[in-house]
Amino acid sequence: MAAMSASQFRTSLGLFLLRLLVGWVFLSEGIQKFLYPAELGAGRFARIGIPIPHLMGPFVGLVEIVCGALLIIGLASTFAIALLLIDIAVAIATTKVPMLLRHEFWHAMHEARTDLCMLLGLIAIACLGVGSFAVDRRR
Repeated sequence: MAAMSASQFRTSLGLFLLRLLVGWVFLSEGIQKFLYPAELGAGRFARIGIPIPHLMGPFVGLVEIVCGALLIIGLASTFAIALLLIDIAVAIATTKVPMLLRHEFWHAMHEARTDLCMLLGLIAIACLGVGSFAVDRRR
């Protein structure tokens, strides 16, 4: 394998850091759905009207844990990104859009900042690729 140029190294490092950031947020949120089910898992899902919350809470938590970890290491990245895009789109549609309709714009934007960053981060990784510091690139 040829040595990486400085530009290629910076790009790959930047993509790794982006994967680490986005993957870590999903991984940690998934873990918290199991640690605090009443507040962040099935209980929250029931309060916002998600069907069968006692199954969907743990299911979404597991998806976030597995796909967040896959994204961090850069394994099965396309699969992980697709599932996490669905996850964050549902989160925005069920929590942030209703908030936007009930509150003023800037209040909703404050509450939506992490979700929007996760959405745009996933789209950026999908567009740019995972970079050289990923298992997918080594296989």
